[in-house]
Amino acid sequence: MELPVVVGVDGSDSSLVAVDWAVDEAARHGLPLRLVHASLWERYERTLPSFGTDRPTEKAMAEHIISSCVERARVRDAEVKASAEVLPEDAVTALLRTGPDAFALVMGCRGRGQVSGMLLGSVGLAVAARAVCPVVVVRGEERDREGAPGGVVVAVGDNAEETGALRFALREADARGCALTAVRAWRIPSQEPVDHMLIADDAARLREERASVALGEAIQRAAGEYPGVDVRRQIVEGSAHRVLLEAAAGADLIVVGARRRHGHFGLQLGRVAHTLLHHSPCPVAVVPGRG
Repeated sequence: MELPVVVGVDGSDSSLVAVDWAVDEAARHGLPLRLVHASLWERYERTLPSFGTDRPTEKAMAEHIISSCVERARVRDAEVKASAEVLPEDAVTALLRTGPDAFALVMGCRGRGQVSGMLLGSVGLAVAARAVCPVVVVRGEERDREGAPGGVVVAVGDNAEETGALRFALREADARGCALTAVRAWRIPSQEPVDHMLIADDAARLREERASVALGEAIQRAAGEYPGVDVRRQIVEGSAHRVLLEAAAGADLIVVGARRRHGHFGLQLGRVAHTLLHHSPCPVAVVPGRG
């Protein structure tokens, strides 16, 4: 059974952009598309649909939103099999329920306050932090999303055994026919004392070598399933969130892992994933891993 690409829609401009991205994603992977609208989203996020000026009843508004998004999906790609559903729940609950039966959850990014377009809304943050399937938050300017292919970037962290994000990124690169840049950041901890320049150089070289080995091990574990993908290694000194934000510039998609701890019900996002979700210049995929 093919799991669908699920896209959350609420009528906002950003959710319409997410529909377009999800349609293209479904087409790339030959998967069905499922559009989901939670009837309480308008109340939850305190926003109105982009289309229409009159305030209809909640039922009529929900039907209008979902039918308009279905039509948008069909215009985008008539070959993609699309279905739609209105769920009588709040947005977070509705989307989290679809996670176990989804290839990925796709959402738009809605700004807050004076930095509109820069920060992620509460629904997107909650879903990305708790979903059991990959979550894609569609970020970036339209000219970047629709421009020349920029490739896929994946963050490779300390746990070489956890390759979920890397495998997802490889599959994305394979479907897109583009290169994958695997990025590993390294740095010398500030609390590590070095009293001599030569010692400092040796310590830096050792850290870089360890990062290179860890990156190579992770790629070796995951890349065998996608031998046709050109995997490029990038080992950069610096904080991971800064290095990855720079790597995301010009990319089509950046992929990062997020560890899920069994029995933990809070937001389960590390600093890197949190930073990318709020500030990445391109769409972000958060792939849950084992806790």
